[in-house]
Amino acid sequence: MVVGDPALEQVLAAWPGARPWFWSTHQGAELDLLLEHRGKRHGFEFKYRDAPIATKSMHIACEDLRLQHLWIVYPGTRAYELSPKITVLPVTRLPDPP
Repeated sequence: MVVGDPALEQVLAAWPGARPWFWSTHQGAELDLLLEHRGKRHGFEFKYRDAPIATKSMHIACEDLRLQHLWIVYPGTRAYELSPKITVLPVTRLPDPP
């Protein structure tokens, strides 16, 4: 499976009723997908690299948007936590809504 638009479409299909947004600031911080679901905000980043890392932009998004969680979706096979609010997930293990 390719990470990017198809993965984004899969997330949207798995989270029915969620309101999707793209978020960015004038300072350059951005988030590939912001979902508002049941009054809470969740973030998604879609990466092509094998070992994605948390970026300053992701930390800014978590704080400024008060995200419940941010998932980094990538083409690898291993899921791992980067911080209490940021998790790396293989594209084959997309999260269901909480």
